Amino acid sequence: MTNALIAERDRFSAQYPEQRIDLNGRDWGYLDIGAGPVLFLIPGTLGRGDIFWQQINALKGRLRIIAPSYPATGGVAQWCEDIIALMDHLSIDTASILGSSLGGYLAQFIAGKYPQRMDRLIAANTLHATAGIDQRPPYSSDLEAGPIEELRAGFGRGLEGWRAAHPEQSDLVDLLLMEVGGRILEPELRRRLAAIKNGPELPPLGLPSQKVFTIDAADDPLIPPEMRDAVRARLTPCTAYRYLSGGHFPYIARPDTYTALLEQVMGLEVTGPDWGAEAERFL
Repeated sequence: MTNALIAERDRFSAQYPEQRIDLNGRDWGYLDIGAGPVLFLIPGTLGRGDIFWQQINALKGRLRIIAPSYPATGGVAQWCEDIIALMDHLSIDTASILGSSLGGYLAQFIAGKYPQRMDRLIAANTLHATAGIDQRPPYSSDLEAGPIEELRAGFGRGLEGWRAAHPEQSDLVDLLLMEVGGRILEPELRRRLAAIKNGPELPPLGLPSQKVFTIDAADDPLIPPEMRDAVRARLTPCTAYRYLSGGHFPYIARPDTYTALLEQVMGLEVTGPDWGAEAERFL
Protein backbone atom coordinates (compact mmCIF):
# COMPACT_ATOMS: atom_id res chain seq x y z
CA MET A 1 0.00 0.00 0.00
CA THR A 2 1.31 3.45 -0.92
CA ASN A 3 2.24 5.76 1.91
CA ALA A 4 0.68 9.08 0.90
CA LEU A 5 2.97 11.21 3.07
CA ILE A 6 6.16 9.61 1.77
CA ALA A 7 4.92 9.89 -1.80
CA GLU A 8 4.14 13.60 -1.35
CA ARG A 9 7.47 14.27 0.33
CA ASP A 10 9.37 12.41 -2.40
CA ARG A 11 7.61 14.40 -5.14
CA PHE A 12 8.53 17.61 -3.35
CA SER A 13 12.16 16.52 -2.92
CA ALA A 14 12.44 15.62 -6.58
CA GLN A 15 11.13 19.06 -7.53
CA TYR A 16 13.27 20.91 -4.96
CA PRO A 17 16.53 19.01 -4.36
CA GLU A 18 18.67 20.10 -1.45
CA GLN A 19 21.44 22.56 -2.21
CA ARG A 20 24.79 22.09 -0.46
CA ILE A 21 26.99 24.78 1.03
CA ASP A 22 30.13 24.98 3.17
CA LEU A 23 29.53 27.19 6.19
CA ASN A 24 32.56 27.71 8.43
CA GLY A 25 33.96 24.35 7.31
CA ARG A 26 30.70 22.42 7.82
CA ASP A 27 28.68 20.88 4.99
CA TRP A 28 25.05 21.99 5.22
CA GLY A 29 22.07 21.25 3.05
CA TYR A 30 19.35 23.83 2.50
CA LEU A 31 16.27 24.72 0.51
CA ASP A 32 15.64 28.27 -0.70
CA ILE A 33 12.13 28.46 -2.12
CA GLY A 34 9.66 31.25 -2.84
CA ALA A 35 9.75 35.01 -2.59
CA GLY A 36 8.70 37.56 0.00
CA PRO A 37 9.48 38.03 3.71
CA VAL A 38 12.00 35.42 4.85
CA LEU A 39 11.01 32.52 7.10
CA PHE A 40 13.56 29.96 8.24
CA LEU A 41 12.15 26.51 9.10
CA ILE A 42 14.72 24.58 11.16
CA PRO A 43 13.90 20.90 11.75
CA GLY A 44 14.39 18.71 14.78
CA THR A 45 16.39 15.52 15.10
CA LEU A 46 14.22 13.44 12.76
CA GLY A 47 13.97 15.60 9.70
CA ARG A 48 15.82 17.20 6.85
CA GLY A 49 14.70 20.61 5.63
CA ASP A 50 12.07 19.02 3.43
CA ILE A 51 10.22 17.68 6.49
CA PHE A 52 8.28 20.98 6.22
CA TRP A 53 7.25 20.30 2.61
CA GLN A 54 3.54 20.86 3.29
CA GLN A 55 4.08 24.34 4.74
CA ILE A 56 6.61 25.24 2.04
CA ASN A 57 4.20 24.27 -0.73
CA ALA A 58 1.40 26.26 0.88
CA LEU A 59 3.44 29.41 1.56
CA LYS A 60 6.06 29.61 -1.21
CA GLY A 61 3.95 32.08 -3.20
CA ARG A 62 3.96 34.56 -0.31
CA LEU A 63 7.16 33.89 1.64
CA ARG A 64 10.79 33.10 0.91
CA ILE A 65 11.43 29.96 2.92
CA ILE A 66 14.88 28.73 3.90
CA ALA A 67 14.90 25.19 5.31
CA PRO A 68 18.35 23.90 6.36
CA SER A 69 19.54 20.34 7.00
CA TYR A 70 22.18 19.88 9.70
CA PRO A 71 25.81 18.99 8.99
CA ALA A 72 27.72 16.04 10.42
CA THR A 73 29.95 18.22 12.60
CA GLY A 74 29.54 21.04 15.10
CA GLY A 75 26.87 21.76 17.68
CA VAL A 76 24.39 24.42 18.72
CA ALA A 77 26.89 27.25 19.24
CA GLN A 78 28.67 26.53 15.96
CA TRP A 79 25.43 26.08 14.05
CA CYS A 80 24.24 29.46 15.28
CA GLU A 81 27.23 31.04 13.54
CA ASP A 82 26.57 28.92 10.45
CA ILE A 83 22.95 30.09 10.17
CA ILE A 84 24.12 33.70 10.34
CA ALA A 85 26.72 32.91 7.66
CA LEU A 86 23.98 31.36 5.52
CA MET A 87 21.89 34.51 5.91
CA ASP A 88 24.88 36.59 4.83
CA HIS A 89 25.52 34.30 1.84
CA LEU A 90 21.88 34.63 0.75
CA SER A 91 21.87 38.43 1.30
CA ILE A 92 19.26 38.16 4.08
CA ASP A 93 19.50 40.95 6.65
CA THR A 94 16.74 39.71 8.97
CA ALA A 95 14.40 36.74 9.07
CA SER A 96 11.68 35.11 11.09
CA ILE A 97 13.00 31.82 12.44
CA LEU A 98 10.90 28.82 13.42
CA GLY A 99 12.75 25.96 15.03
CA SER A 100 11.12 22.69 16.03
CA SER A 101 12.52 20.53 18.84
CA LEU A 102 16.34 20.61 18.40
CA GLY A 103 15.75 23.43 15.91
CA GLY A 104 13.81 25.32 18.56
CA TYR A 105 16.76 25.18 20.92
CA LEU A 106 19.04 26.41 18.13
CA ALA A 107 16.58 29.19 17.25
CA GLN A 108 16.52 30.36 20.88
CA PHE A 109 20.31 30.41 20.90
CA ILE A 110 20.36 32.53 17.74
CA ALA A 111 17.80 34.89 19.29
CA GLY A 112 20.13 35.38 22.25
CA LYS A 113 23.29 35.89 20.22
CA TYR A 114 21.94 37.77 17.21
CA PRO A 115 18.58 39.35 18.10
CA GLN A 116 19.19 42.11 15.55
CA ARG A 117 19.01 39.50 12.76
CA MET A 118 15.66 38.07 13.87
CA ASP A 119 12.24 39.48 13.00
CA ARG A 120 10.38 36.79 14.95
CA LEU A 121 11.24 33.75 17.03
CA ILE A 122 8.85 30.81 16.79
CA ALA A 123 9.93 28.15 19.30
CA ALA A 124 8.04 24.94 18.56
CA ASN A 125 7.77 21.66 20.51
CA THR A 126 11.10 22.42 22.12
CA LEU A 127 13.00 22.58 25.38
CA HIS A 128 14.42 25.35 27.52
CA ALA A 129 17.53 23.65 28.93
CA THR A 130 19.62 20.53 28.38
CA ALA A 131 20.84 19.96 31.95
CA GLY A 132 20.27 16.33 32.94
CA ILE A 133 19.25 15.20 29.48
CA ASP A 134 22.38 13.05 29.28
CA GLN A 135 20.71 10.72 31.80
CA ARG A 136 17.83 9.94 29.44
CA PRO A 137 17.92 7.60 26.44
CA PRO A 138 19.00 7.93 23.71
CA TYR A 139 21.24 10.73 25.02
CA SER A 140 22.60 8.46 27.77
CA SER A 141 24.10 6.20 25.09
CA ASP A 142 27.58 6.49 23.63
CA LEU A 143 26.60 8.75 20.76
CA GLU A 144 30.07 8.79 19.22
CA ALA A 145 30.90 5.09 19.12
CA GLY A 146 27.80 3.14 20.18
CA PRO A 147 26.27 0.88 17.51
CA ILE A 148 24.11 2.95 15.21
CA GLU A 149 21.66 0.05 15.03
CA GLU A 150 20.95 0.45 18.74
CA LEU A 151 20.33 4.19 18.41
CA ARG A 152 18.02 3.66 15.45
CA ALA A 153 16.23 0.81 17.21
CA GLY A 154 15.56 3.07 20.18
CA PHE A 155 13.86 5.60 17.92
CA GLY A 156 11.97 2.74 16.29
CA ARG A 157 10.57 1.52 19.60
CA GLY A 158 9.35 4.99 20.46
CA LEU A 159 7.77 5.50 17.06
CA GLU A 160 6.10 2.10 17.09
CA GLY A 161 4.66 2.95 20.49
CA TRP A 162 3.21 6.12 19.00
CA ARG A 163 1.74 4.10 16.12
CA ALA A 164 0.08 1.70 18.56
CA ALA A 165 -1.53 4.59 20.41
CA HIS A 166 -2.36 6.55 17.23
CA PRO A 167 -2.97 4.10 14.38
CA GLU A 168 -4.39 6.90 12.26
CA GLN A 169 -0.85 8.34 12.12
CA SER A 170 0.76 5.19 10.75
CA ASP A 171 1.89 6.98 7.58
CA LEU A 172 3.65 9.61 9.71
CA VAL A 173 5.44 6.90 11.69
CA ASP A 174 6.64 5.21 8.50
CA LEU A 175 7.95 8.53 7.17
CA LEU A 176 9.90 9.17 10.38
CA LEU A 177 11.24 5.61 10.42
CA MET A 178 12.59 6.26 6.93
CA GLU A 179 14.33 9.39 8.21
CA VAL A 180 15.99 7.68 11.16
CA GLY A 181 16.63 4.51 9.19
CA GLY A 182 19.11 6.11 6.82
CA ARG A 183 17.70 9.15 5.03
CA ILE A 184 19.44 11.09 7.79
CA LEU A 185 22.98 9.81 7.42
CA GLU A 186 24.62 8.14 10.42
CA PRO A 187 27.14 10.91 11.23
CA GLU A 188 24.40 13.54 10.90
CA LEU A 189 22.09 11.62 13.23
CA ARG A 190 24.82 11.15 15.84
CA ARG A 191 25.67 14.85 15.67
CA ARG A 192 22.06 15.95 16.11
CA LEU A 193 21.76 13.86 19.25
CA ALA A 194 25.11 15.07 20.56
CA ALA A 195 24.09 18.69 19.91
CA ILE A 196 21.33 18.34 22.50
CA LYS A 197 23.31 16.13 24.89
CA ASN A 198 26.14 18.68 24.94
CA GLY A 199 23.98 21.72 24.35
CA PRO A 200 25.21 25.04 25.76
CA GLU A 201 23.14 27.04 28.19
CA LEU A 202 20.85 29.42 26.35
CA PRO A 203 21.86 33.08 26.47
CA PRO A 204 19.33 35.71 27.56
CA LEU A 205 16.69 36.07 24.88
CA GLY A 206 17.33 39.56 23.53
CA LEU A 207 13.93 39.90 21.82
CA PRO A 208 10.80 41.72 23.04
CA SER A 209 7.73 39.60 23.72
CA GLN A 210 5.88 40.93 20.69
CA LYS A 211 8.42 39.17 18.48
CA VAL A 212 8.20 35.82 20.29
CA PHE A 213 5.79 32.94 19.66
CA THR A 214 5.64 29.40 21.03
CA ILE A 215 4.02 26.18 19.82
CA ASP A 216 3.40 23.08 21.90
CA ALA A 217 1.09 20.08 21.98
CA ALA A 218 -0.75 18.54 24.91
CA ASP A 219 0.07 15.02 23.72
CA ASP A 220 3.72 15.59 22.81
CA PRO A 221 5.47 12.42 24.06
CA LEU A 222 8.93 14.02 24.05
CA ILE A 223 8.25 17.41 25.66
CA PRO A 224 6.51 16.85 29.04
CA PRO A 225 4.07 19.38 30.51
CA GLU A 226 6.59 20.88 32.92
CA MET A 227 9.02 21.52 30.07
CA ARG A 228 6.31 23.15 27.94
CA ASP A 229 5.49 25.41 30.88
CA ALA A 230 9.16 26.25 31.38
CA VAL A 231 9.60 27.20 27.72
CA ARG A 232 6.66 29.59 27.86
CA ALA A 233 7.85 31.01 31.19
CA ARG A 234 11.32 31.63 29.80
CA LEU A 235 10.19 33.18 26.53
CA THR A 236 7.03 35.05 27.66
CA PRO A 237 5.60 34.91 24.13
CA CYS A 238 3.06 37.39 22.83
CA THR A 239 1.15 34.36 21.52
CA ALA A 240 1.30 30.73 22.64
CA TYR A 241 -0.18 28.27 20.16
CA ARG A 242 -1.37 25.19 22.06
CA TYR A 243 -2.28 22.03 20.17
CA LEU A 244 -4.83 19.86 21.95
CA SER A 245 -3.47 17.01 19.82
CA GLY A 246 -0.65 16.84 17.32
CA GLY A 247 2.18 15.06 19.09
CA HIS A 248 5.77 16.10 18.47
CA PHE A 249 5.24 16.69 14.76
CA PRO A 250 2.07 18.79 14.36
CA TYR A 251 3.38 20.29 11.11
CA ILE A 252 2.96 16.80 9.60
CA ALA A 253 0.09 15.46 11.68
CA ARG A 254 -2.04 18.62 11.33
CA PRO A 255 -0.54 20.54 8.42
CA ASP A 256 -3.50 22.81 7.66
CA THR A 257 -3.58 24.17 11.20
CA TYR A 258 0.20 24.65 11.17
CA THR A 259 0.08 26.58 7.92
CA ALA A 260 -2.74 28.75 9.29
CA LEU A 261 -0.65 29.40 12.39
CA LEU A 262 2.29 30.54 10.25
CA GLU A 263 0.02 32.71 8.13
CA GLN A 264 -1.23 34.39 11.29
CA VAL A 265 2.25 34.88 12.77
CA MET A 266 3.65 36.25 9.49
CA GLY A 267 0.75 38.65 8.95
CA LEU A 268 -0.59 36.91 5.85
CA GLU A 269 -4.14 36.22 4.81
CA VAL A 270 -5.22 33.14 6.75
CA THR A 271 -6.49 30.35 4.51
CA GLY A 272 -6.90 27.62 7.13
CA PRO A 273 -8.58 27.04 10.49
CA ASP A 274 -9.07 30.01 12.80
CA TRP A 275 -6.75 30.02 15.81
CA GLY A 276 -8.50 33.02 17.35
CA ALA A 277 -6.94 36.14 18.87
CA GLU A 278 -6.20 35.30 22.52
CA ALA A 279 -2.73 35.29 24.06
CA GLU A 280 -3.07 31.49 24.35
CA ARG A 281 -4.73 29.89 21.34
CA PHE A 282 -5.97 26.32 21.25
CA LEU A 283 -6.85 23.99 18.36
